[in-house]
Amino acid sequence: MRKKRIISYILVMWMAFLLAFPMTTAFASSKVYHVPIHDEVERGLHAFLERAFKEAEDNYAEAIILDIHTPGGFVNAASDIAMLMDETSIRTIAYINKDAHSAGAFLALHADEIYMVPNGTIGAAAVIDSAGNAADLKANSAWLAQMKAAAETSGRDPNYALAMADTRINLPEYRAGGDNLLTLSASEALEVGYSEGTVSNFQELLAATDLKGSDIVPIEQTFSEKIARFITNPIIVPILLSIASLGLVMELYSPGFGVPGIMGLSSLGLFFFGHLVAGFAGYETLLIFIAGLALVIAEFFVPGGIVGILGGVLIILSLLLAGANMSQMILAIFIALVVAIIGMVILMKFFGKKMHVFNKLVLKDSTSTEEGYVSNVNRTDLLGKVGKTITPLRPAGTMQLGSERIDIVSEGSYIDTGKYVEIIKVEGSRIVVRQTEKEMEE
Repeated sequence: MRKKRIISYILVMWMAFLLAFPMTTAFASSKVYHVPIHDEVERGLHAFLERAFKEAEDNYAEAIILDIHTPGGFVNAASDIAMLMDETSIRTIAYINKDAHSAGAFLALHADEIYMVPNGTIGAAAVIDSAGNAADLKANSAWLAQMKAAAETSGRDPNYALAMADTRINLPEYRAGGDNLLTLSASEALEVGYSEGTVSNFQELLAATDLKGSDIVPIEQTFSEKIARFITNPIIVPILLSIASLGLVMELYSPGFGVPGIMGLSSLGLFFFGHLVAGFAGYETLLIFIAGLALVIAEFFVPGGIVGILGGVLIILSLLLAGANMSQMILAIFIALVVAIIGMVILMKFFGKKMHVFNKLVLKDSTSTEEGYVSNVNRTDLLGKVGKTITPLRPAGTMQLGSERIDIVSEGSYIDTGKYVEIIKVEGSRIVVRQTEKEMEE
């Protein structure tokens, strides 16, 4: 009986330990991830945030604080990041640590809570194209719908979100309408429900959100991620490809392998490195590119042109597959090709005689008379000679000149056999004759 009681006590203590252990573990692992959203919103930022969110989820984080200070960025990147925020079950807090404009305001609206520093602002969210002009009606309409949905999902008045993106929404008390988009200060955002509070610093934010005492895990971009963000920027991609194409074209004019070739291959290497790190490209795209480059090089040794064309197609295909956005990559490749063509024309015009590889592809030598080449013996010594036709000339035929038979042609008229003809013109192998009363010289 006593043994049973002892065993019961042990089992109770063990169960209590098992129940307490996960609670202790949960308390010890209470983590808050501090993630920066700084500078421009683009596709490289999405890859960085995807890593940060996954790490937070794997470690059962209590909250993710997005430290926002951005002038905006690209709509497609902002949409993907917003989807990332919507899909996570972790509490998300937008900490507007100065400005959340354009795409930054859109992302803030997708957070569960918004807090701002006293001099922070949120708004100015119009869609502009790559040239800095207002987007077309289709793109603007889609953006307005997304801004409205973001506000409604977070339980905020959508009119203010629409006023941030559309000057037709008139809110004169907040300087919106006419030619102005809505941009709210920290106090105004708190007033209209676009902020849960105003905090002076990060520690005040933790206190205001009941996260004080949590284990703060700062997530910073790695060096490779910073490079990837820069390289995958839609403005940088066409510049990088243009440098690559121009460098490779210049290499065709250089003996051996020099600086232009290194410049071209380095630019392509940076392109693929950035897109691999950002997660847009896989190693299969790099293999396709290497195969295409090998075929282009083989074209210099294999006649026909088909190998080179196939190699060019594979290179373009690899660039398209590696890009974050198909339409943007098509534009970037088009720009790079135009730059390459212009560069080739300029180099051929001013440095054509110094071409290296093209000299091997294009035949420059000629067998001209000035160089001492003749296609046949020019019988100028026959001028004025008289012979007798041994065949009718219609107008071509044959004449006898001494012991030599010569192919001739009349000026155009018919000349019968046995007539005397005089050689009046010699043009290479073409000997022209005219009927004459002169007799053949012996």
